[in-house]
Amino acid sequence: MWRPCCPRAGTPWLTVPGPPPPGGEGPPRDKTRVVSYQVPHNAAVQVYDYRERQARHFEVPSPPDPPALSRLFSVPDFVGDACKALASRIRGAVASVTFDDFHKNSNRIICSAVFGFDTELQLRSCLRFPQNGLVVSSVDIQSVEPVDQRTRDALQRSVQLAIEITTNSQEAAARHEAERLEQEARGRLERQKILDQAEAERARKELLELEALSAAVESTGAARAEAQSKADAARIAGEAAVEQAKLKAEAAAIETESELARLSQAREQELRFARAQGEQEAVRARLLAEVEVKKFQQVTEAIGPETLRDIALAGRSCR
Repeated sequence: MWRPCCPRAGTPWLTVPGPPPPGGEGPPRDKTRVVSYQVPHNAAVQVYDYRERQARHFEVPSPPDPPALSRLFSVPDFVGDACKALASRIRGAVASVTFDDFHKNSNRIICSAVFGFDTELQLRSCLRFPQNGLVVSSVDIQSVEPVDQRTRDALQRSVQLAIEITTNSQEAAARHEAERLEQEARGRLERQKILDQAEAERARKELLELEALSAAVESTGAARAEAQSKADAARIAGEAAVEQAKLKAEAAAIETESELARLSQAREQELRFARAQGEQEAVRARLLAEVEVKKFQQVTEAIGPETLRDIALAGRSCR
């Protein structure tokens, strides 16, 4: 809900939420009836949407000051002046286009005439009246009725012609759709006939194949039995040959293993004999070495150490 406040000297112009009606939310609003409010003379009202948090009416600077608020009452009949200004804009824009173009693009022409374009050739979002801060944010086109009777008759004929063209187009589309459905049904029927014929031909082909197979079985029964007996004889002969070759291979393997065992034993015996002979030679050499050592010791003891010294000194004096 909202409550209007009248601007006074030195006080800001606000819209504040009012208390709900007593007894709850009250009866539901009839959306087919307009919501009206009687505004007193020399007063202003702001409509504020609390859900969207947007205000629609006059444009007031923030924070408001008394000179800016006084502009709201500078134009006495601001509704009439706004209607005249919008009407002049619309009449000028409509006069510059053809009737057919206006009939097809009336919404775009009227909106562009009311709001105009900015520097980037984009349609403005609103129209501002700087004299009193009035802002027009949208234009609702209820109907378009020309004043001239001839233009009105031409418009009526154009509408009737458009309705007739639309009706004929719908009838043609319906007829074309019916023909298309009929053609599709015929196509499905022909396709089913072709499928049935193909199925019959396939069944006939299978029957002929079975008959040919039966005749081939009957005509080739004896030859197949003879060929089977020859194949069995050849298989038995082959199996016997394979078994014989397998036995020969096993005999050769046994003979080879025996020869290898014999050679291995001979090599082991030769190795054992060579090892024993080497050990005997080593014992013999050790015994000879011990005999030579004992012999040298006995000779040394027989000669004596003094004789050995004299022999050594005699050798030095000879030099």
